[in-house]
Amino acid sequence: MNSRVLFAFCLGAIILSSCLTKSTKEKAYQPDLWSELQDQEYILVNNVDEFLKHSTERGEMAPRSLTPEGDLDMVPSSNWCSGFFAGCMWLMYEQSNDPKWKEKAEEYTALLADQQYNGNTHDMGFKIFNSYGQGYRLTHNPEYRDVLVQSAQTLITRFNPTIGCIRSWDHNQDKWQFPVIIDNMMNLELLFWATHETGDSVFYNIAVSHALTTLENHFRDDYSCYHVVDYDSETGKAVAHATHQGFSDASAWSRGQAWALYGYTMVYRETENPVFLEQAKHIASYILSHPNLPEDLIPYWDFDAPQIPNEPRDVSAAAIIASALLELKNYVPEEKNYYEEKALLILSNLTEKYRSPKGRNYGFLLTHSTGSKPHDSEVNVPIVYADYYYLESLIRNVYQ
Repeated sequence: MNSRVLFAFCLGAIILSSCLTKSTKEKAYQPDLWSELQDQEYILVNNVDEFLKHSTERGEMAPRSLTPEGDLDMVPSSNWCSGFFAGCMWLMYEQSNDPKWKEKAEEYTALLADQQYNGNTHDMGFKIFNSYGQGYRLTHNPEYRDVLVQSAQTLITRFNPTIGCIRSWDHNQDKWQFPVIIDNMMNLELLFWATHETGDSVFYNIAVSHALTTLENHFRDDYSCYHVVDYDSETGKAVAHATHQGFSDASAWSRGQAWALYGYTMVYRETENPVFLEQAKHIASYILSHPNLPEDLIPYWDFDAPQIPNEPRDVSAAAIIASALLELKNYVPEEKNYYEEKALLILSNLTEKYRSPKGRNYGFLLTHSTGSKPHDSEVNVPIVYADYYYLESLIRNVYQ
C-alpha cells in the first residue's frame, strides 16, 4: 500500500470518528505525512550506514538516541533498544511495500541474531520480537521463526516458578534479590507467539503467570503501577516496591503506566481473560483522567513530577499509549469511540507539535522523549522507541 493510499485510509478513519473536533481533524490532515516520514527515516538510515562503515569498540549497530553533545548515539545488539530500528524498517516496509525498506530491515535484523542466546536479559521482546517478529509476520521467513523460538526458549530460563515471574535485571544484586519491572509485560508477547507457533503451552503458561503476579503486586489502589517490585527468591513474596526511572518510589512514572496499558491490552488479546481487559481499562482510566495529564495528552515524564508544568514531556510514553488505545478500543464497544478519540488526538499532536524538523536530529522522527530523568539521561531528546510506537500507531489506525 503506497503512502497516499494509506493516508487516505487514515484520514477516513479520522473523519468517521465523530468525537474528534474539527481542529483535531484539520491538524491530522497532512497529505504528505508518510512521504515526509519516509524521507526523514531514510536520513537516519544513511547516517547509520555511514557510522557502520567504521569499526566500533563496543559493536554498536543500531541508533538509540542522541548523545549529550548532540551526536548519534549507537548501541550494541545487547542493548535493550537495539531492535527498534530494524522494527521501524519493517513498519516502513509494511506501509509502503517498497523493497528498499525490506532490504534495510533484513540487513539490520540480521545484526541481532546473537541475542537469541543472550540469557542475561529479559528484553527479548524489545530486541527480537520487534525485529525478527515483525519480519516473520511480513515475510514468513523460516529462519526468522527459528530465531524467535530460540529467543523464547532463552527468555523462559529467567522464570522463577516460586515467584511466578520472569526476572528483569541482573544488576544491583546488592540492592534487589529478584527485581521485576513493569516494562517486562512487553516481552510476554514473544512467549504467546511461541505457543501459537510450536504448540508448546509452557510459553503461554509462563506469560500468564507473569501477568497475574504482576497484576497482584505492581498496582496501587488507583491502578497506577510501581516501576520495580523486588521479590524474595525463596518465599516468592514481594518485599519491596521501588522506582529506577521515576520521580519516587510512590510516584507514577509515565512510561511505566504506558507499558502497563499496552502490556495488559496485549495479554487480554492473547488470553481473552476478562481480568486482563478490566485491568487495561482501569489503567487507561488512570492515565486519561489524571489531573496532571496535559491538554494535548503528551504526558510529563512522571505524573507526580514536582515542577509540573515546568517538567520535560515524554513523547515515547504518549506514542505507546496511543498504540495501546488503538488496540484496546477493539475490545470495548461501549468505549471504542472514546479510546479512538484520545488515541487520534495524541497522534495528531505528535505529528503537529513533536516531530523533528525536516533533516534534523540525524533523521529521528520525534523529539522530546525522556529516558531517565533521575539519571539526567536522554532528557528531551529523540529516542528510537518513540519512533517505533508512533509508526505502529499510525499503521494500527488503518488496520484495527
